[in-house]
Amino acid sequence: MNQNSKIYIAGHRGLVGSAIWNNLRQRGYTNLVGRTHSELDLCDQLAVRQFFDSERPDAVVLAAAFVGGIMANSLYRADFIMQNMKMQCNVISEAYVHGVEKLLFLGSTCIYPKNAPQPMREDCLLTSPLEYTNEPYAIAKIAGLKMCESYNLQYGTNYIAVMPTNLYGPNDNFHLENSHVMPAMMRKIYLAKLIHDADWTAIRRDMDKRPVQGVSGAASNTDIEAVLAQYGIYDNRVVLWGTGTPLREFLWSEDMADASVHILLNVNFSDIIGCEHYSSVHLGARADGLVDRNHSEGRGGALPQLGEIRNCHINVGTGRELTIRQLAKLIVGTVGFTGTVEFDASKPDGTMRKLIDVSKLHSLGWTHRVDIDEGVSRLFQWYRQSIS
Repeated sequence: MNQNSKIYIAGHRGLVGSAIWNNLRQRGYTNLVGRTHSELDLCDQLAVRQFFDSERPDAVVLAAAFVGGIMANSLYRADFIMQNMKMQCNVISEAYVHGVEKLLFLGSTCIYPKNAPQPMREDCLLTSPLEYTNEPYAIAKIAGLKMCESYNLQYGTNYIAVMPTNLYGPNDNFHLENSHVMPAMMRKIYLAKLIHDADWTAIRRDMDKRPVQGVSGAASNTDIEAVLAQYGIYDNRVVLWGTGTPLREFLWSEDMADASVHILLNVNFSDIIGCEHYSSVHLGARADGLVDRNHSEGRGGALPQLGEIRNCHINVGTGRELTIRQLAKLIVGTVGFTGTVEFDASKPDGTMRKLIDVSKLHSLGWTHRVDIDEGVSRLFQWYRQSIS
């Protein structure tokens, strides 16, 4: 690819997609294509096909996904598996039909077994049961990475799957119903501080920006406090789910974007499987310029002499971790919260530890830059600006 290559970023308004978009632009790649959900529903197979017919991108970054934390994963299990599977199947299949040169699929480290050896290497995939709370989402992401791997082996494509650890950063989701642990915790602690400070102007701005169960800043103080209490937010007191003992690894979203773009531009499937003789095959062409699915000559990138090829995805993270309780303490200090943080042990913890092995990533020439202390401070600054 060169700087004139057309790159479609699915999910370009999201946490990672927006950061990848900005990273590519900073590197001089300006021929970027994005569509909002209202412009293109990736669950609509016909709409996706028409989009690829029209745009014909050279490369695709599949960063769009239906995501959320423990609460959302528990409530919307069917949505998590069905919507993610539809998006992946539609985009990957149309990328193949339209001869896309390179595809980068973004997954999640929740693909690994609940009791996987720590730190988790890529080859521990599918070795034991998954964590129940996010099983549907994990299965969808496993299917996505296996689609990439299988298309490469059958058709000689160059599709690469990356599995980021817990991400946070600009454009993060702070909606209490379906956000991940860090933004949810940060918003809860900040709102508890604002209630204690009786700063109802700031509270109303926050609720107008991100209403909770339909309750906005136009509601009465009593109604706002009542709905926030459902999420453990009180006057100078916050109640968080679980025991606070699980360990988590976090990666700044702009670091994830930089890793993704590094892999997109510099890493091929042949590099991952360690075979310099592996190369993309010439796929049969039709008169309309699309790939002929039935063309068999030269089809099949798999080389039998290499044996079984699996676990071709790449972990992306820092290789460092902290407990949820330590994270809460870090956020408390960053926000300037003087109240109490309590943990409700009757609620689920999720997986107790999710540290990934990033040695493959390092061997491919990339390491993270932003550590957790700096990242939490940056996220709070962005969040404050988003409601100002």
